[in-house]
Amino acid sequence: MIDAAIVGGGFAGLSAAVALADRGLRVAVVEAKPSLGGRAFSFVDEESGDFVDNGQHVLMGCYSETLDFLRRIGSSKHLVFHEDLEIELLVRGGASAKLRTAKMPGPLHMSGALLRYRHLTMAERMRVMTAGIRMLAMRSRQPERLQRMTVAELMDALGQGTRARESFWYPLSIATLNDEPQVSSAALLAEVLKRAFFARRSDSAFVYSRVGLSDLYCTGAQRVIEENGGSVMTRNTVESFEIENTRVGAVRFRDGSRLEARNFICATQPDRLLRMLDSNRRGDPLFAKLSRLDTSPIVCIHAWFDREVTDSAFVGFVGTTTQWLFNKRKIFAERGERHPGYLSFVISGARKLVDLPNDQIVTIVTNDLHAMIPQSRDAKVLRTLVIKEKNATMAPAPDTFQLRPGVRTPIANLFLAGDWIQTGLPATIESAVIAGRAAAVAVASQTTAVPAAA
Repeated sequence: MIDAAIVGGGFAGLSAAVALADRGLRVAVVEAKPSLGGRAFSFVDEESGDFVDNGQHVLMGCYSETLDFLRRIGSSKHLVFHEDLEIELLVRGGASAKLRTAKMPGPLHMSGALLRYRHLTMAERMRVMTAGIRMLAMRSRQPERLQRMTVAELMDALGQGTRARESFWYPLSIATLNDEPQVSSAALLAEVLKRAFFARRSDSAFVYSRVGLSDLYCTGAQRVIEENGGSVMTRNTVESFEIENTRVGAVRFRDGSRLEARNFICATQPDRLLRMLDSNRRGDPLFAKLSRLDTSPIVCIHAWFDREVTDSAFVGFVGTTTQWLFNKRKIFAERGERHPGYLSFVISGARKLVDLPNDQIVTIVTNDLHAMIPQSRDAKVLRTLVIKEKNATMAPAPDTFQLRPGVRTPIANLFLAGDWIQTGLPATIESAVIAGRAAAVAVASQTTAVPAAA
């Protein structure tokens, strides 16, 4: 009998599987889709031949658990570190300002970035710096108050004006929390900013992958799992957990087959977990809370132009529906993309867009691009691809602090993993890896106490 069956083959499930394999335990990863990757995967676009990520995922230097996981599976060679954080933000008409960190030790490097940020007056920059200090003080001294507030309410409390919100606070909030400031947790924003921007200078580095997401972590993780006697099972949909008393004996697949194991880790989204439990188990207080965890949609628009429209790798749009532009040609420079004008546009918290027709979304994004980068009007659109993730991430609402569970459940050998587990972080890749590794530790701590099958 295998030591652990892991349902879900994204970052959480694969990081848990690798951690268990490193402890000498035999695991099986079960994934319903044809390939590994969960909600963070890539594929080759047949028409262009380019790698396409289902959504633009950027790592940061503070993602210590993720970077360690990628080192373990031999994928660090695919990463590019931009040690000096540089974010270009545009307003209508093309006026540009950059948040560029100073060559100073953290957190002074961010002070240097703010003092040179031209979208704000000097007085506004000083008020932003003061607000940041007050926010970090609240994180240390009034965490409960911060947990009850949205980002917009925090800005009210910190006395931040419209320009400071639209040109600084809200772009950072949307980029890190993946939702609108009016519904996002102030405490989660404070935690991210503390770790990423107000700690060591290296923590604020942007980290890009030279390869698609699937090649970045799925291939290497599968190799480690299989080299240690484990297995990966794709195209296998788990219908239910077979539970007797306080233990799971097996998972049952859609075709009626079963997989037995000593332990189980569910690394799917909460709604999928609830469907795998019977009605009595769903009534348990821990599981009942999960039905109240909402999700936030993200729309990613990939577009191929006949020429370059920007020299920047990463651009934020201020005051438009479109929030971020990623220049894939720049990011993948060493890989040699076939088309010079391969761009990805990201809209988080896209509740008003996710059900619109694709051509309407493309029109909105194209108009935003023309407004922000006027020279783009001369570029011809060769092809577009719209990817909608209706349940992309856990919605970062303030009440999630009370709703998010830990890795242990009332069922003795069933553990949870995912970016929605209580890690103190929003639903990021780092949160998923932290949860996956924590679930592995929990499994390993009790595996020897479970008698092996005769």
